[in-house]
Amino acid sequence: MSEKVINFSKTVYELCNNNSEIADILKELGFKDITNLGMLNTAGRFMTIPKGAAMKKIPIETIKESFINHGYEIKE
Repeated sequence: MSEKVINFSKTVYELCNNNSEIADILKELGFKDITNLGMLNTAGRFMTIPKGAAMKKIPIETIKESFINHGYEIKE
């Protein structure tokens, strides 16, 4: 089984283009705009998960916990 790693320093655009499961997890967490391709192709190109969490007022620990529960190792 391959190890799933998510790098929080990469942009949301990079992460979602490399792994569609990440977009699904982010959507579950409240990042509803992630499914809007226009938003992903514009704001997603400079937005990181920590920046998005601050904007949406979603605790970063909640996001980390969700990715860990989905089997991801987090790199910051």
